[in-house]
Amino acid sequence: QVQLVESGGGLVQPGGSLRLSCAVSGLVFSAYPMGWFRQAPGKEREFVAGIRWGEDSTYYADSVKGRFTISRDNAKNAVYLQMNSLKTEDTAVYYCNSVAGTSPTNSWGQGTQVTVSS
Repeated sequence: QVQLVESGGGLVQPGGSLRLSCAVSGLVFSAYPMGWFRQAPGKEREFVAGIRWGEDSTYYADSVKGRFTISRDNAKNAVYLQMNSLKTEDTAVYYCNSVAGTSPTNSWGQGTQVTVSS
């Protein structure tokens, strides 16, 4: 059974930074592309960033390109999302998942809340 445990969210002012972490178990982590998604209040969950088998193979939603960086540590079975220059519209619950392109391939964890507000 795949388990996804997100952490690192919080309250931050516009222009600030946060680093999210996701601990993954129950699959051969290094074999899977991983991604981050988010769901804002009243909106559908959307793809944010993905990473294949190396840090040179990443891809992003246009809304976060140049501000967010996804990375992974295969030795720790973990995926990260460094978020810089945060905007109020980045406020959402953030989730990680294994991905096929920009689509999730497993059930969801509990997510971690990110609130950007002054």
